[in-house]
Formats: sequence, C-alpha cells, structure tokens
Amino acid sequence: MSAGDARPPAGLRITASAEATEALGEALAAGLAPGDVLALSGPLGSGKTRFVAGLARGLGVAARVRSPSFTLLNEYRGRLELFHLDLYRVPEIDVADLGLEERLERGVLAVEWGEKLPASLRADALALRFEIRSAAERAIDAEGRGPRGAQLLARWRALPLVEVP
Repeated sequence: MSAGDARPPAGLRITASAEATEALGEALAAGLAPGDVLALSGPLGSGKTRFVAGLARGLGVAARVRSPSFTLLNEYRGRLELFHLDLYRVPEIDVADLGLEERLERGVLAVEWGEKLPASLRADALALRFEIRSAAERAIDAEGRGPRGAQLLARWRALPLVEVP
C-alpha cells in the first residue's frame, strides 16, 4: 500500500448510508463465482440484508430481496443463483437438510448470522462483520478464510470507496 492510499490495510469499510451499503454489495458481486460463501455477522439492523440486496442487484437479480428470517432461505435467479440464508432464529443447523452444498454448485451463499454456519462451510469463505456506528453509518470488516476466502478478501480490499449522495 502506498503512503497516499487512504484505504486502511485491513478489510474495514465505512458506509454512510443504506444505499452505500448496498452499493458495496453490488460492487463485490462482480467477482463472485459458484461456490462462494459470504458469512455475515452483526447485530439486528446493522445492514446485512441491505448488503445482500446490493449483491443481488450486482448479480442481475430482478426480484426484491427480503430478509429470510421467517422463511430461513430465499433463492434468487440472476447471473448466478443467490441463496440468502438467515440463521438468526435457528439454534443449530443441519446442512444436509438444506442441501446447501448442492446449491453452492449453482451459485453463491450469503448467510446472515454466518457465525452459526457449520465450520465446513465457513472454512473457505469471506466473513463480513457489520457494526452500527450511527443512525446511518455502518462499519463492515472483512476476513478471508481459506484460499477462496483470501481471493475474495483481496477483491474486497480492491473495491473502490463508495460515495452515494
């Protein structure tokens, strides 16, 4: 990193609005491939679903993204299939019952409350931790796990800083 680069060396990004959070997800979507796992963690209202809405837009999904808190899993069709899973209300998950590994062959898995995802699915993932800084501002920190997670982290760090009016 050059002395003039304003981006911190870690994967931390700050967004100043819900639209900026979505734009960050949209920008990341261009580098996603089948089998990618994004494990999202953070408190309620921290921007996880808004981020997934941006991912969906970046993947060419026309449908409106809704939180899968009560349905557990929402599926969206675009350039890649997007599987949006919410584990907030789930004490334990039986991956075999959801067929996640088969779905990953066809698309991307974005998991809210991703820390509840079995270790086998988090082993090669991009982990994103959301934090509420203020009514509008969010901090999103990234960590790459495994070889593909490291590639996604490099992509995350290379994303342009997002400015949305």
